[in-house]
Formats: sequence, structure tokens, C-alpha cells
Amino acid sequence: MKLNKWTMGLAAVGLVSMPAIGSAEEQMNQVWTALSSTTLSGYVNTSMHWNPGTGNSVVPGYAFNQPDKQDGFNLNVVKLSLEKPLDEAQWAAGYKVDLLFGEDAAALATANSIGRTGNLAEDVQIKQAYVNLRTPVGNGLDFKVGVWDTIIGYEVFDSGSNPNYTRSYGYSIEPTTHTGVLGSYQLNKSATFSFGMANTFGPVINQKANPPKAESYKTYMAAVALTAPDDWGFLAGSTAYGGFINGFNNGATWDQTSLYTGFTMNTPIKGWRVGASYDYMGTTGEFAAGSKYANALSVYSSVSLSEKLSFHARGEYAWTDTALLGTGDNATFGGGNSEVFALTGTLQYDLWKNVISRLEIRWDHQAGDGDMSGYGGDFDTTLPLPVPPDPAGNNGDRNSVLVAVNLIYVF
Repeated sequence: MKLNKWTMGLAAVGLVSMPAIGSAEEQMNQVWTALSSTTLSGYVNTSMHWNPGTGNSVVPGYAFNQPDKQDGFNLNVVKLSLEKPLDEAQWAAGYKVDLLFGEDAAALATANSIGRTGNLAEDVQIKQAYVNLRTPVGNGLDFKVGVWDTIIGYEVFDSGSNPNYTRSYGYSIEPTTHTGVLGSYQLNKSATFSFGMANTFGPVINQKANPPKAESYKTYMAAVALTAPDDWGFLAGSTAYGGFINGFNNGATWDQTSLYTGFTMNTPIKGWRVGASYDYMGTTGEFAAGSKYANALSVYSSVSLSEKLSFHARGEYAWTDTALLGTGDNATFGGGNSEVFALTGTLQYDLWKNVISRLEIRWDHQAGDGDMSGYGGDFDTTLPLPVPPDPAGNNGDRNSVLVAVNLIYVF
């Protein structure tokens, strides 16, 4: 540290402390060293929705498809991420914070917000915030402590990382975030295991299973990810996943089990990948009347036509026995079963640097023997479950069509 004559004179008469000055500079250097390894990233996600001929008061209730997004322009969500990733040290440490702003942030409801209210405090949410730790066990046992994304599912919250812009019904019956501790271990290049314990199914941060029993009742989960090795020919790099979560859904006041399996597979045709996923969600009657279930099956196909141009297709079939594909006063659809079919086609052309640009057409069809008359179409984010198209709200039509343009700037 360089000192001028005035500082040295003050030090000589005891008015300043030389070690204290040196210590302050060392502390600042430590702060800057820590900040230098922190990265800032994120995106701005916007869209334009058009629902030809069906109105917009009641729409299919897959995740983040609120009625007020229809027939107009939308700022879906802004995400800011601060992260210090783990390095190669045996006792490495890091962190990650994901902040969300906008309507999709409120719908995620990690702070117990119900839909968009226009209240800035409710439209700003924490998606993830955890401390990342490594312990020198075998190849390295990593832990996340805090709030982190769920470990199951083919699709994720960040729609730019998904094949399609809109979410599937499978995603819509999965949990989204948890508050707890998550461990992961990479056995080898082909196999990774995850296991964790959380307060509840989430998504509300710090929410406990109380009532009825917060002290000992927690949510448990485990998952495995398998990757085909390099010597498997055209299948090299293909992935398969499986996992389960069991615990208490505090928002719905029932015991809940979620099961998931899925895969993404390369094909002999260059640039063509296929995938499939299956989700099961079941509840028991210990804290709610009766047992219920919902299932969602999806198939995916993606083709890269050029460096910038690609096409993505998804087909879905979801079915339930009672209320798990609906919310509101008519969640049981007149007491009958409910089925949903959906087809989605997405054309992506990355014309601008750092911009994901997509045109998507989606068709949803509600089937089943339930009486849909008088069904209310409010989107209830306390239960992150899909709502089938409402024939009453769509002039008796069981079909809903969406044409959407999605633009995401990634930084």
C-alpha cells in the first residue's frame, strides 16, 4: 500500500493505525476477489398471443397461461441471476440467486402471491437462492442448501431452455421449487444421482407442513440421470431420467406423490432428436377428502434445419379421475373424469444475436364425461395444476387454439 507523507505523519503521532489501514485494504481485495468469480446473466421474455375465434376469458390452464395474456402483447418475465459456480477444489463453495420480475414471477408464487395483482412486491419473486457446497467424498458430493428448482420434469421454468414456448400439462402438475437441502453425486460420466429433503412440495419459500405436523413431516425426493457413453454410436449423448417426490402439499393440504420418467434420444438422422415423458401426481385422503390422481404423457420431436432454423413438435395426453386437472368451483367437472389432448408446433429462427425468436401454434381439446357448464376460469396458482379448455366460456366449443410469438433476449 502506498502512503503519502501526511498519512505517515499522522501515524507517527498515533492518530491513525497503519495495521488497520492495511487490514482494510486486504479485506477490500478479498471482496473484489470474491466478486470477480461471480457471473451475472439472465433474460427478458416477451410474447404476443392470439386466440382465434374462442375468446380469452377462459383458456387452457397449463402453467403461465393466464387469461389476461390472450389477444395482446405481454412481458412474461425478466430474470436476473448472480452465481459463483463451484470450482475444482475439494472443499469448493459457491452460491446462486435467481430473481424474477413480472407476471410469470407472480404465478410461480414462491412468496405466496396469487396471480398478477399489479403489486410490484408480488410481481418480484425469488426463484432460487442457495449456498452450493462440495465435500471430498468419492468424486465429490455436492449440496445445495436453500431454495432450489425441483429435480423432476422434462421442461423447466425458463421457457427458452424448452423445445416449445408454452408449457406441457406434465410440467403443470409437477412441483416447481423447494426449500431444503439437495445432494448430488456423479458416479461416472454416465450416471448422476440426486437426493434431497425439503419442507413441503413448495413453492412458497420457508413454508412448513403446519398444520398438521411440521416438526417431523418433511418432503423427500430422489432422481437419477443416465447419459449414453461416447461409444454408443448415434445414441451417444442421449439421456434418460427418473425420479420421485413424496411429502405434504401445504397449499392443498394433502399428502402428495409425484413420479416422473423421461428421455431424450438422438437418431441416425443428423439434427433430429426425439423424446418422451410421463408424469404422475397422486394424493391421499389423510388430510383431504378422498384420493385423487392425474397423469400426463408427452412426446417430443426436434429437428435442426440449419444453424439458425429449427422445428419442435409436442403431442400430449393428460387424464384425471376428479379434480386434479381443474381448479375453482367446478374443479370436478360435474364429478366425471376429464381428459385433455394437445398438439404444439414451434418454429424457431434465431435471426438476431442473443435472441430466441419463435412462432408457435397450439391446439387443446378437452374430452370426458363431466358437465362443464358454469365452470369458472380463474387460474389458481396455489395449486399449480392445469385447467382444461372450458366449452361454456368458449361458446360450447371444447377446443382452444393459440397462435403465439415469443422473443427472448438472453444475456
